[in-house]
Formats: sequence, C-alpha cells, structure tokens
Amino acid sequence: MARQKTPYQWSARGFIAPGVLLIAVLLYLPLLWTIYLSFTDYNGLGSPDWIGFDNYVEMFTDGDFLTSALNTVLWVIGTLIIPVGIGLAVALLTWNLGGGVWLRLPFLIPYALSGIGVGVVWSFILSSGGALDQALAAFGIMDPPRWLLDAPLNTVVMIFAAAWQGVGMNALLFTIGLQAIPKEPLEAARIDGANGIRLFTSMLWPMLRPLTAVVVGLSIVASLKTFDIVWGMTKGGPGTVSETLALTMYKETFVNSDYGLGSAIAVFLTVITLVASVMYLRQQLSPKKEM
Repeated sequence: MARQKTPYQWSARGFIAPGVLLIAVLLYLPLLWTIYLSFTDYNGLGSPDWIGFDNYVEMFTDGDFLTSALNTVLWVIGTLIIPVGIGLAVALLTWNLGGGVWLRLPFLIPYALSGIGVGVVWSFILSSGGALDQALAAFGIMDPPRWLLDAPLNTVVMIFAAAWQGVGMNALLFTIGLQAIPKEPLEAARIDGANGIRLFTSMLWPMLRPLTAVVVGLSIVASLKTFDIVWGMTKGGPGTVSETLALTMYKETFVNSDYGLGSAIAVFLTVITLVASVMYLRQQLSPKKEM
C-alpha cells in the first residue's frame, strides 16, 4: 500500500514548488522551444514554418560549421592540457610551502576578469602592431606572426589567453584537494622512501582522482561553450576561421536572424556537452575493478 503523505511532506512540497516552477519556466521551457525551432524556418518574425531536419542537414554539410566544430575540439584539448595541467603544477609546488597562498595569488587574480575583459587585454597584446609585436621589434624581429589573423594560430593564442584566466582557479581547487589529504599516509610513504614523482604517482594522484574528475569535467563543459574570449579577441574572424560552435550559434541566431539553424546548432552543442560530461564523469567516478 502507498504511504499517505503527512502534513509535513505536503508543506515541504509547497515550499519546493516555487523553485521547481521557476526552473521549469527559465530552463525547461526555453529548451523545448529551442528544440522545436530547430525543426523550423524562422527569422524571428511571424510564425515558424516546419521544415523537418533541413536545418540539421544544412548544419552538417556547411564548411563553416565543420571549421567551428574543429576549433571547438582544439579548445577542449587545449583547455585540458594547459590550464588544468599548469594549475595542478602550481598547486603541487605551493601547497606545502609557507606563504604559498601569496605565490598562488598572481595566478588567481585574472579569474576575477570577465571573458570579454580577458579578450580586450590580450587583443591589445596580440593585435598587429600591438604590445607583443613592439616588444619583438625591440629584439630585431620585424616580421612577427599574425597572431590573430592566421588560423589555427589565432585559436591557439586564444586558448593561451583562456589558460591565463583559468590556471588560478584550477590551482585553488587542486590545493584544496591536496590540503584535504590526510598527512599520516604521506608521512608513511616518505618514510618508505617515496618522494617527488614517486610520491605523486603512488599517493597524491590517486587521492586527487575524485577532484580531478570534477575539475576536468568543468573544463570540458566550459571549453565546449567557449564564446566570450573569442568574441572579444577576433569575433570569430577573419571570416569564420576562429569561430567556435557557441559563436556560430550566436551569429546564425542573432546576426543572420536564422533562428532555426541557430537552434539546431544549440541543440547539437547541448547534446555533445551532456554526452561528453556524463561519459567522462561515469568513467572517472565509477568504482575500479581490482585485478
């Protein structure tokens, strides 16, 4: 028999209901509307015209979309290697030092900037004739690379700009994880002769595994949604050579007023983000079978 709801449970549901309704209105309804628009031809005026899978066919056969997808893959790889890797290195080098917080502070300050702010700062540095070109000219290098004009170099330097912003937060998260590790196993490992790389691979890295899964998962999601830094530095140009999927979605929807195609890209990006996140977290957080 089903248990009867107590007055307390009904009251609790009453308190939760406004939050659930707010989430439904602000999250689920726009998602359903976006999915519907992805099957229509709609310019923002009048009524959407149902066209089936035409937007998805156009999306996958468009060379610009394939360029955006490739750039997004580069962003995912670069974000995992550079800011996560350097953040871990900074945390390992400073977590057990006196005054280590002051050594981590310069890496954390850029995180306070917005993505657009980071884009503006690095555009000043990397634009043709900018601060970096002038510095290179002082050393006799008069024909430097066109940092923001040539692909895939422009995507690579933007990944470094994003890494400059993200290293500090990753270092902070890894430091929190390192400080939560019990000292007794580490002292026992040191007594047994484990130091340096051996201590890291045998003790620190396994104990950091749950936190690493979260940090990498967040980095994957953030890199798949990359928009603001690219918009601030190149706006996806020249042409479309440095666009990411998020930027292509924005341009198709709000610049070209092709809400159907923009919605199709948004749905595709949402699916890829969910699948990548779920697969990675399940693989990392599932219990490992002993040999």
